[in-house]
Amino acid sequence: MKSVLLAAAAALALSAGAASAKELKSIGISLGSMGNPFFVALAKGAEDQARKVNPNVKVTAVGFDYDLGKQFTQIDNFIAAGVDMILLNPGDANALEPAIKKAQAAGILVVAVDTAAKGADLTVTTNNVQAGEIACQYIVDKLGGKGDVIIQNGPQVSAVVDRVNGCKSVFAKAPGIKVLSSDQDGKGSRDGGLAVMQGHLTRFPKIDAVFAINDPQAIGTDLAAKQLTRSGIVITAVDGAPDIEASLKDPNSPQIHASASQDPYAMAQLAVRLGVDALNGKKPAQTVTLMESKLVTRDNVKDYKGWSSPR
Repeated sequence: MKSVLLAAAAALALSAGAASAKELKSIGISLGSMGNPFFVALAKGAEDQARKVNPNVKVTAVGFDYDLGKQFTQIDNFIAAGVDMILLNPGDANALEPAIKKAQAAGILVVAVDTAAKGADLTVTTNNVQAGEIACQYIVDKLGGKGDVIIQNGPQVSAVVDRVNGCKSVFAKAPGIKVLSSDQDGKGSRDGGLAVMQGHLTRFPKIDAVFAINDPQAIGTDLAAKQLTRSGIVITAVDGAPDIEASLKDPNSPQIHASASQDPYAMAQLAVRLGVDALNGKKPAQTVTLMESKLVTRDNVKDYKGWSSPR
């Protein structure tokens, strides 16, 4: 009789758990720009994972185009629509906290992707410190531990700060490496990287290597070197984007050597999986989940499964 009662109690507990499971009906996604392949892949990864959970889920993905006011409005719209979860790439890690708290007060789970946001329930991002480390260790190894290098900085979001810190830690362990500059902002863009590198090439007669905080800046850096007919510069970056894939395969861009890759599709999939678990009371032990980066070089790019590879 006792075993029957225990079995009945267990069945009741299971049915209660099933009844209380929160269905994922809608997700709002706010990303930097839907014209950027990184965010396109991120949105696709989130949608594909959400549809595995609920084929009828409503997914709304929008770009805030680096306009913080626009991102505030998007979050307000998601709250008004009653979404279950918000995935966001924050335009400002601290400024969005009031909007995040407002969403949470409405019962919405907030997951930051790619870059941390103060107050978010969860964060899923590349291990950007490690990405900076492997991109700059490549430089140290390529130069034999001796040379004049530049760290081309960028917008001061957490991802960029971490990449630069990772790079600096590697250079600091190599006494023969001299950092000529580390504070110039390439704006995260090709034009910004071009402009900063033009200034550096004019200022410094000898530059052995450049670490750019992302691929667009690296491509702009390479273009500046070509324009000013400077050669022999080792350029590395972070992203593993389609454009850098092409450059790493291009014999006419030999100065672009490597990029520490990110995987926006897998990042978004993981963010949704963790978010769904959290909605059902299973939060991870750590609120920040870091994804390891792998270095893509001219030697291994042929085997690299990039952002747009079939999944």
